[in-house]
Amino acid sequence: MYLDDAPESAPCAVCDKPARERVHRGCRQHMADALDELPGLYRQLADALLPTRRGDGLAVSGTPGRGLPGGDALDLRARGGIEGVVGGWARDLCERERWEIPQCQSVQAVVDWACTTLALNLGMICDEHPAVKEIAAELAKTVGQARRIVTGEKPPRRIGVACTCGHVLRVTLDTAGVRCPACSTQYGHSEALQLPLAERRSAA
Repeated sequence: MYLDDAPESAPCAVCDKPARERVHRGCRQHMADALDELPGLYRQLADALLPTRRGDGLAVSGTPGRGLPGGDALDLRARGGIEGVVGGWARDLCERERWEIPQCQSVQAVVDWACTTLALNLGMICDEHPAVKEIAAELAKTVGQARRIVTGEKPPRRIGVACTCGHVLRVTLDTAGVRCPACSTQYGHSEALQLPLAERRSAA
C-alpha cells in the first residue's frame, strides 16, 4: 500500500518518476480526465463525418472541405477504435475480477459502459493492475487523436532520438514512454526526452 507520507523511493508505474504511490496523483488524474472526456469525444466525432458546405466529401480529421471516406474519425467511432481501447481494458478488468460483462447493443453503449467501469475502479487499477502503464498510454493516445480531429489541432511534432543501442526512436513532448524495438529497452517520459537527438548523435 502506498501512503502519502511515504518516501519518494519507488518509480511511478506510469511515468517512472519517483513517487509516494504506485501511480502519481497527476498520472492518475490524467487517466481520470481521459475516461471522463472520451464518451463526449466519441459523440463529437460524428460531426466530423457530416458532409461539408465546401464539398460533397466528409469532414475528416477536423479539416474543412472535402475529406476522405472513412478516415480517422470513422476509425475511432467504429468497433476497434475508441471502443476497442476502453472496451478491451474494461473487459480485461471484469475478467480479472470475475465480474459480469454486459451485452451492449451499440459501440456508443460499450464506450459509455467501459469508461464508467474503468473510472469507478481507477484506484484499484492504479494500485494493482500490472498493465497500468499501457492503459495510461493508450488512453492518452486515443484522447489525443480524438481531440485533434474534433478541434482541428495539428498532431504533435515527432522528434528523432537515439537509443543507447543506436536505433532511432520517434517521440513527442507528451509521449508517455517508448520501447526500443531493436534492444527492448523501455524509456519513461523523462528518460525518452533526455536521449540525444538522432541527428546530433549521427553527426558526432
